Amino acid sequence: MDFRAACEETKTGICLLQDGNQEPFKVRLHLAKDILMIQEQDVICVSGEPFYSGERTVTIRRQTVGGFGLSIKGGAEHNIPVVISKISKEQRAELSGLLFIGDAILQINGINVRKCKHEEVVQVLRNAGEEVTLTVSFLKRAPAFLKLPLNEDCACAPSDQSSGTSSPLCDSGLHLNYHPNNTDTLSCSSWPTSPGLRWEKRWCDLRLIPLLHSRFSQYVPGTDVSRQNAFQVIAVDGVCSGIIQCLSAEDCIDWLQAIATNISNLTKHNDSDLLDRRKHCFTVQSESGEDLYFSVELDSDLAQWERAFQTATFLEVERIQCKTYACVLESHLMGLTIDFSTGFICFDAATKAVLWRFKFSQLKGSSDDGKSKIKFLFQNPDTKQIEAKELEFSNLFAVLHCIHSFFAAKVACLDPLFLGNQATTSAAPSSAATSKAKYTT
Repeated sequence: MDFRAACEETKTGICLLQDGNQEPFKVRLHLAKDILMIQEQDVICVSGEPFYSGERTVTIRRQTVGGFGLSIKGGAEHNIPVVISKISKEQRAELSGLLFIGDAILQINGINVRKCKHEEVVQVLRNAGEEVTLTVSFLKRAPAFLKLPLNEDCACAPSDQSSGTSSPLCDSGLHLNYHPNNTDTLSCSSWPTSPGLRWEKRWCDLRLIPLLHSRFSQYVPGTDVSRQNAFQVIAVDGVCSGIIQCLSAEDCIDWLQAIATNISNLTKHNDSDLLDRRKHCFTVQSESGEDLYFSVELDSDLAQWERAFQTATFLEVERIQCKTYACVLESHLMGLTIDFSTGFICFDAATKAVLWRFKFSQLKGSSDDGKSKIKFLFQNPDTKQIEAKELEFSNLFAVLHCIHSFFAAKVACLDPLFLGNQATTSAAPSSAATSKAKYTT
């Protein structure tokens, strides 16, 4: 991600994002001159282990006075796990940096409580003994009621001596009998397996929207109904930001103007490399990166050349089926296979063990630094979350060229008009080149 640090940032701010039918959740937007970065909060390991793990385990000890120093909301009655809604700042649970507001409690002393109701989790914690081991995972998209302010006088908040029930909509206090002058310690033990781990709550990339030739809309698709203080940005490859909801009308206008300015500047810059003002021109970009500039006389000639290049690309991809490139991941030699049938496969070059694989349809976005690094954004088929995979290549342009060709072939094989014309297309140019038509007016 270092290559994006050099991008000139033009605007940043907090908005809400509605992705599909999910409830809006808080995101941070970073607008650079050529990309819109959408980030969501997550808890990540920043030291002690090489790979990110979504679940954490921590052991805490109950104070004689003060309990665990936690409050919780939620429960299975709302189709979510119980979530830590408050951590008392006066106690060591907050200072340890091991637990965070928004952590979903998955297990208590090895007991799976993912599907337990709120009151059931409260009772398990009450009866957990002097020391409790929690397995937690940060819930990035918490329902709105989890964001309600803490009601210190809430009648449903229980105490150790109370026999009343608790409510999933209120903060059930587990900082029981707490007194601010208490000096008894609340200790967080070392991690059971990796004592060197350190966790932080950070903003992590959720979606990257390239701005070149992208567009934005305030309207509900298929209607002339304008969304109130909201819009979405759609990249040229169809990747969509989701519905970005601003906090005010003025904020929405500011974002729209800033994004529109960057899109306009990119488009003007991209068109400046045209060699003349003729209408029917196109460039052919070879795998080595060489650009060849052509022009024809008629619209029909240009259309014929475009069909020929599409056919040649499709036939060549259909012939080779897959292509493998050497790459580097965290100083380890890897291989990336682009397979026409199965998609993207990353494997260890020495052991051939597969690290990850995704279909073409699961690629939701990508970016590169123009030198050696590519960052892929894939959607996990099970969790529906976006996973970022960054690889480094010695020949970046060849890899991008191959990915573009395979995607073009995938689109072509689903196009009935293309398939119908394929048999009648003759003398197609070499598929070692990909056409990129540029029209001038």
